[in-house]
Amino acid sequence: MKLATLLDDTRDGRLVVVSTDLARYVLATKVSVTMQGALDDWPNARPALQKLSDQLNSGAVEGKAFDQAKAASPLPRAYQWADGSAYLNHGELVRKARGAEMPKGYETDPIMYQGGSDSFIPPHHPIELITEDWGIDFESEIAVITDDVPMGVTPAQAGQHIQLVVLVNDVSLRALIPDEMAKSLGLLQSKSSSAFSPVAVTPDELGDAWQDDKLHLPLLSTYNGALFGKPNAGRDMAFSFGDLIAHAAKSRVLSAGSIIGSGTVSNKLDGGPGKPVPAGGSGYSCIAEIRMIETILDGAPKTPFMSFGDTIRIEMNDADGASIFGSINQVVKKHDV
Repeated sequence: MKLATLLDDTRDGRLVVVSTDLARYVLATKVSVTMQGALDDWPNARPALQKLSDQLNSGAVEGKAFDQAKAASPLPRAYQWADGSAYLNHGELVRKARGAEMPKGYETDPIMYQGGSDSFIPPHHPIELITEDWGIDFESEIAVITDDVPMGVTPAQAGQHIQLVVLVNDVSLRALIPDEMAKSLGLLQSKSSSAFSPVAVTPDELGDAWQDDKLHLPLLSTYNGALFGKPNAGRDMAFSFGDLIAHAAKSRVLSAGSIIGSGTVSNKLDGGPGKPVPAGGSGYSCIAEIRMIETILDGAPKTPFMSFGDTIRIEMNDADGASIFGSINQVVKKHDV
């Protein structure tokens, strides 16, 4: 089943069911007006939404043409957005880039920060920021959306609470991160609003690509029209989404509609930190990683962070080359104060 939220004149938009090929949609307002409302009543809402999905995909319901540009992030705002760092290669590279050590126990206990979730960017809307001096970077990730999760849930139990899967652009402002990290109280200013894929997908829709609470497909990042990264999201993921959810729920319950991110998808190559796509590697899901590789190889980075007018497209295709979630397709734009 595939779900989306269409933009309207409200904060939370209108819930729709989208066909498997992303071509058509049908309003789901008789089940729930919003995505959050459906998640709050998921045991009852899911069967009703699945029935709509079956009718749409079989042709029993015609539906209307689905335009990704008119979609909000599936949850335009959320009660919880917590992002992990499940790909150790990424964490090691970005910390090395700023001269920081990895924290003790990072290989056995996930790193996670709690992000701002009061507003997310629609997937085809611009990333608006005041200045390029903040070190603007995209971060291509996977995330899951949960139903209600009990406190103290185990990783095995946590996987049962994954109801939807989405893609993420977790926008980072690299020049602001060091000062915030030095204060030892988390990230706020250095994490701009994130954007999520137009479509959220139930795990069963992913077939064999969804195994062990991981998504085993390449995540494609196209930066300024060129393929920048294609790492496999299931490879080198040290912590599954079950692990990440259990970490977040160690000392609290998670409310339905909580979003848990994987962190930037990152693959090693022959035990090393990876290579750019043109050099035969899987590339990178953020600019910070290639800058670190350039520093290792050449003594200094040469790839700049994003500038106004730069574009980023994030997408994932199935084994037949069809888009699963639709695309996050954004341009960086100067915000007028």
